[in-house]
Amino acid sequence: MEKKQYQLGDVVQMKKPHPCGTNEMEIIRMGMDIRIKCVGCKHSVLVPRSKFESKLKKVLRSAAPAEDSVATDEGEV
Repeated sequence: MEKKQYQLGDVVQMKKPHPCGTNEMEIIRMGMDIRIKCVGCKHSVLVPRSKFESKLKKVLRSAAPAEDSVATDEGEV
């Protein structure tokens, strides 16, 4: 089975829905534990990485890669 790729800021779909009814979560912290925030009610949960990876169904929306590169135009007037 292929390992799913996810990163900070991604909106992911979980196998089971949150009690508010939505199963979309946004990744807001990554480390040994992963903090995810419910898109529906904004409640956040800290989940161990191994449990998160087993409960992850798919990545719905990936974080924009353009956030890392910030261009400045200081020379232009």
